[in-house]
Amino acid sequence: MISSFKTGLKRRGILFAAAALVVAPWLLPMSAQAATVEEVKAKGKIVVGIQGDNAPWGFVNSSGVQDGFDADIAKLFAKELGVEVEFSPLAVANRIPALVTGKVDILFATMAMTEERAKSIQYSKPYAGNTISLYGPKDKKMAEIGDLAGLEIGVPKSSSQDKAVTTAVGDTATVRRFDDDAASIQALLSGQVQAVGGNQFYLDRLEAASAGTYERKIDFLTTFNGVGTRLGEKDWNETVNAFLDKILANGEHAKVYAKWMKVDVPTFPESIPNIPFTIN
Repeated sequence: MISSFKTGLKRRGILFAAAALVVAPWLLPMSAQAATVEEVKAKGKIVVGIQGDNAPWGFVNSSGVQDGFDADIAKLFAKELGVEVEFSPLAVANRIPALVTGKVDILFATMAMTEERAKSIQYSKPYAGNTISLYGPKDKKMAEIGDLAGLEIGVPKSSSQDKAVTTAVGDTATVRRFDDDAASIQALLSGQVQAVGGNQFYLDRLEAASAGTYERKIDFLTTFNGVGTRLGEKDWNETVNAFLDKILANGEHAKVYAKWMKVDVPTFPESIPNIPFTIN
């Protein structure tokens, strides 16, 4: 009986050890499996993290196809690499986790360049500009921060709007955080909040939903967007920067900018304090 019991334990131990060997790869950090530029070229496909519902940056169009400014720039990048592109639509808060865990190869995902994010991802040179403002009803006075006392303001959580609004209003108003831009806008339309912090294209979306009701109230700041890659991956950073230099010089970038932004390409800064564009 005792011998049989010990034999059973031994067999279970062997099975457990074998199972551990089988699952070990899945227990390793996903970043260890992240593909290099050359591996992506060999595979023939790049997986791009992008926003799925934030027109005109990134959204799924009426045909069910990923579209928008970031989508067009990412397609140009895939063409430069000679590979197909697969888009992975992400919520605002999921963008960086998807990159660092290897779920996506790169982020063309409206990534405002901030010091905090630069601790987790590597930014490219800037390739887009974005003004963050407060939007609210035309019949409500919101000309300065003091006018926001007691109001609830919606923002996409972990976004540049979140940071800008939270910093600006302090404890004057209550900041309510939603999963993404669409949810934040819907909160305003449904009366859950009295204003929203949004990018320069929020007014178009609000006009489409309720013409003549809303307006831009207060401008908080202008941010710049960069392509996101993983920290320390010099091959990705150098490849992306070389690509951006090329399309900025040959006019392809300007064509995409005019198509989606309807404005001239801004002058991008040569550097931003504490946010490196390159890996030394």
